[in-house]
Amino acid sequence: MAALTGDRISVRVMLPAALADTVAGARVLPVELAADDATVAGLLAELASAYPVLGRRLRDDTGALRRHVNVYVDGIDVRDSGGPTTRLQDGILVDVVPSIAGG
Repeated sequence: MAALTGDRISVRVMLPAALADTVAGARVLPVELAADDATVAGLLAELASAYPVLGRRLRDDTGALRRHVNVYVDGIDVRDSGGPTTRLQDGILVDVVPSIAGG
């Protein structure tokens, strides 16, 4: 677990190869958030601020998570556990997985 720094937490965001090109090829992004803003929505806003292209791939024009993007916090789909208000804990792993369609 990452160390708690004052009123900030640190999370790790895992990205698939399909999104890594938006962050110079990184597959794991360490992100620090203010403890008061430590939600999935806060994380998405921070990612959009730091990486605008990634932000546009993750969120729609209203700032909501795109329907073809799945976010898992500690292995649990946020759509099943509070959506954008899902709280994040220090050191947690957040996986971003685009839906795959096919037939």
